[in-house]
Amino acid sequence: MKSHYIIPIFIPHRGCPHDCVFCNQRKITGLDTDITNEDIVNTIEEHLATIKAQSIIEIAFFGGSFTGLDIVSQSSFLEIAKKYKDNGKIDKIRLSTRPDYINEEILNNLKDYSVDIIELGVQSMDEGVLSASNRGHNVDDVYRAIKLIKKYDFNLGLQMMVGLVNDTYEKSLNTAKEFVKLKADLVRIYPTLIIKETYLEKLYKNNEYIPFSLETTIDYIKDILMIFKYNNIPVIRIGLQPTDNISFEKDVVTGPLHPAIRQIIESKIYKEIIKILLKEKEFNSKNLNIKLNNKMISLFVGYKSENLKDLRKKFNVKIIPDNNIDKIEIYDGDENYIINESYFIEKYLIENNII
Repeated sequence: MKSHYIIPIFIPHRGCPHDCVFCNQRKITGLDTDITNEDIVNTIEEHLATIKAQSIIEIAFFGGSFTGLDIVSQSSFLEIAKKYKDNGKIDKIRLSTRPDYINEEILNNLKDYSVDIIELGVQSMDEGVLSASNRGHNVDDVYRAIKLIKKYDFNLGLQMMVGLVNDTYEKSLNTAKEFVKLKADLVRIYPTLIIKETYLEKLYKNNEYIPFSLETTIDYIKDILMIFKYNNIPVIRIGLQPTDNISFEKDVVTGPLHPAIRQIIESKIYKEIIKILLKEKEFNSKNLNIKLNNKMISLFVGYKSENLKDLRKKFNVKIIPDNNIDKIEIYDGDENYIINESYFIEKYLIENNII
């Protein structure tokens, strides 16, 4: 399996006139100045020098709303990326932007420069949450943008946030379900953090906003992630990338920040699967061979092996590493296939009235 690398090009707050209550791109990216063409080339070259051969490589424009830049700036940046793609040094080009900065002229230009993936910062499919967050777009803008993106045959990424002003478990769950209906090719999920020098910090200090706790956020995203897993939609990131700035000692005032939040959530999903396994009465064998991708074994076993200990109360369990699979596969002691994790996820979602 080939390794996948993203070369990130950050354009903090360029192209975006809106001040969403949660946003301070210069704090989030750690950049205070505009980026130049020379900066882009240097960044790409530095990354290429460290990436091993036979890898899938993307150049990705993050930070501001890329398609909110003037068309000349967009073309200038994309021309650099396209040269690397045309020369076979990178494989794909992606960018992130806003739903209200998508139109036919923009998409034609992106096609001309061989862009592959457009990620939309949607954040919520609830009008009240969008309004309270000062997003500057509404749900109809999202539908319109996605319709155009699909018309032009780009891969579609959607980004959502959990814990925004006026958000609830039901609203976040509905956003995830709507992403499924909209047939996202990939998703990112961001817990809402209070960043310094944002309006959200002011609301927090005035006791007008209370962030979700880490425990609540983990429980909410666990169910959201299971919805995406059930529908085979890859979630490529949960949470902001930890950096020197993204820490409680620097630019994060408070909020559900944890460097291993995805690992905790994945382990909790396995815990739910094990609960169902322990109640399952259809298995004739007491011996279970559980095949897992090697990178998921520690998450399945759980903190201090608590997940595995629970499972061994009922079954004789053997863990078998298999990097050719991406979901749990369960066999009996005679190596007869029983079932994989999709069965348990579906059962969990049904039992909890999520689907």
